[in-house]
This record gives sequence, C-alpha cells and structure tokens, in this order.
Amino acid sequence: MTDHDLVRATRARLTQAALGLARTPLSLVGLLLIPLQLVAYPLILVTLGVPLLLVATALARRYTGLCRWWASRVLGVEVPAPHRAPENRGPMTRVRTIATDPATWRDLAFLPLNAILGVVCGVLPVAFWINGVLGFVVPLIWLDADDVEYVAMTATTPGSFVLAPLLGIAFLALAWWSTPRFARLHATVVKWLLAPSATAALTDRVRVLADSRADTVDAQAAELRRIERDLHDGAQARLVALGLSLGMAEELLAHDPDAALKLLAEARQSSTVALAELRDLVRGIHPPVLADRGLDGALRALALAHPLPVDVDVELAGRPEAPVESAAYFAVAETLTNAAKHSGATSAWLRVRHEGGRLSLMIGDDGRGGAVAGEGGGLRGIERRLAAFDGTLGIASPVGGPTIVTMELPCALSSVKTSSSSGTA
Repeated sequence: MTDHDLVRATRARLTQAALGLARTPLSLVGLLLIPLQLVAYPLILVTLGVPLLLVATALARRYTGLCRWWASRVLGVEVPAPHRAPENRGPMTRVRTIATDPATWRDLAFLPLNAILGVVCGVLPVAFWINGVLGFVVPLIWLDADDVEYVAMTATTPGSFVLAPLLGIAFLALAWWSTPRFARLHATVVKWLLAPSATAALTDRVRVLADSRADTVDAQAAELRRIERDLHDGAQARLVALGLSLGMAEELLAHDPDAALKLLAEARQSSTVALAELRDLVRGIHPPVLADRGLDGALRALALAHPLPVDVDVELAGRPEAPVESAAYFAVAETLTNAAKHSGATSAWLRVRHEGGRLSLMIGDDGRGGAVAGEGGGLRGIERRLAAFDGTLGIASPVGGPTIVTMELPCALSSVKTSSSSGTA
C-alpha cells in the first residue's frame, strides 16, 4: 500500500467514525417513537387513537426505512421493507393490518436495541481514535503539567513517556480495525431485525407467484377467446362461404357454366382472403420472422412496418429462450401500437440490451405523455405478460412527454452472436 493509499484509507475510516458518532443522536431519537406507538394502541377505541396510530406507525416506518437504507449502503445488499400492504385504504383496515403485522412489532423491538447499538458502535471507534492521538500528545502536555492522567498513567509513572506512544499506536491500530467492523455489526443487526424473515419472504414470493399465475391464466384465456373469435368471425365464415360457393358452382356447372365460373372466381378470392387471415392469426400467435431471424430481426421488421419512424438499437450476444423472446416481442409491439394510437408522437425509438442476466428493453416516443398502466389498458396487459417471467415494467411519462417504457426480463442467451444492429427503421 502506497502512502497515498494509506492516507486515503485513513481519511475514509475517520469519515466513517465521524458519521457513526453523528448517527448516535439519531439512534436515540428513535426511542421517542416507542411511547408514541404504545400510547396509540389503547386509544384505538376512541376517535383519537386511529389517526394517532397511523401517524406514529408512519413515523416509525420512515425511521426504520432510513435505517434500512443506511444498512444497504454499508452491507452492499438491498434490505427490503417487510411490511404487509393493507387490502384497501380504509383507516380501520390499515389499523388492523398494522396491528397484526409481525414487522410492526419487530420495528418496535428494534428501536431500543438500535439506540444501544448506535451509542456503542458510534462512540467506541471515535474513543479509540482520540485515545490513539492522545498517546502522542499527552507526553508533550506532561512537560508542563505532570498531573494529567492518560490510561491510569501520569508523568511520574515509570516509563510513561515510552508507554504512552506505544498505547497510542495500539489504540490507533484498534481504531483502524474496529471502525468498519462496528459499522457492519450495526448494519447487520439492522438487516437481521428489519429485513423480511425467511417465512415472510417465502410467503410474499408465493403470493407474487400466485398473482402472476392468475394473471397468466387470465391472459391465456383472453388470448384463446381472441383466437376463437377471429377464427369464427373471419377464416371460418369465409371457408363456410367458400364451401357454399363451390356447391352452387357444382350445381350450375352443367347448365350455366358462366355463372359457375363467376362463383368459382369468388370462391378463389374468398380462399385467398381466408388464407391471409389465417396467416395473420398465426403471426399473432408466433410471428414466423421471430422464429427465423430471432428477436433482433423480428423487432427490426416490426419497426419497418410501424406507421411511426422507429430508431432501433439492438445489441444481443445470442438468442433468449423462445417464451421470453415471444413475450419481449409482443410487449414491444403493444407498446409501439399504443404510441401510434394514443401518444400523438412523430417518432419513436427502441433500445435492447442483455446485461447481468437480464434482457432490458427501452421504448420511447416524443408524444404528449401521461401514459399509465391502468386496469384494462394495454400497458397493464404488458405488465401481466412480463410478470409471468418475473419481468418488470417501468413507465416514465410526464404530462407533455416524452414517454419512456422500460422492461426487464431475467433470461440467459442461448448462442453466441457477434454482430449487432443499429439503425432507423
């Protein structure tokens, strides 16, 4: 380690120790939230208790949320909130959810323990640093005042002028070693008490998977109804008409060949239309271009056929799994369709990357903005489609625009591909 690195590391540890000392009053402030919450519960039976409990709980959760954020920074891992969401926004429902949520009581138990740990982990490292520096300063003070005491030593103690600097070095070494470890100890306790328990995390995961499964089943049922409706109203009706036309042409062929030829021409036209409708239907289930050219080629073909000019930038080192590829394609198609129909945009852009085991897609337009994933809307359908693969949807659409829709899907790429594409479709 060079001198510059040593100075920088020392400065970082001193800063960490100072921040730990600064957090000490914040740790003690949390104690004030305990009586506020405990007083609110007996008052639930009267009018004052409900708003008091909601306010006290909100303050406590904001406080513990700050502690979780700090622990995440120290440990380098996310510390999520474990609290249950109420079924609705009614005050009594929220009170019942708060009172029956184990995380509420863990927050309450955390506050006194955090106060103790905050004082210990904040004061001790600073005390070690101060005593380390005093080990070198006190011998100079002893030259004028020999009654000053340092670790049970004075100027008259035999060997004190040698022992004091040695103790100073020991204190500095202890301060150097302990400063980050006290911070990690405090953060680990915060994570242990404030993060969701294994049971709660498993329960929440099961709930998310159940919701995702229900959404997937609903989406599949809706897709099957759409296919059935398209077949019934389109290709099936035309094939029935084709059969009738052929039957009538067969009857007319003997005594009115001209009428039969006209019917056969109509039948051929109907068969062509029916074939086109069947192709469109198949393309809506799984586009052939997606199977033949992969997500890159399919998205570029989609952009070429779009009414708006779409700038396409795709960099993929391989192909995602077929179900993920299909979900990503249709999600992009639905988003671009929404942009053309509702945004009033004059142009759009698409960016696709695969980083950290996740397929990331960003679609933007220069329209009027204000897009939301409302129930029954296209964006909500996209969200459900992605949720089936543990994917996420993010929307940034301020009023006045622009709109940026971000999608992420966890997936692996199957084969290596060295080329990438970027251009305007």
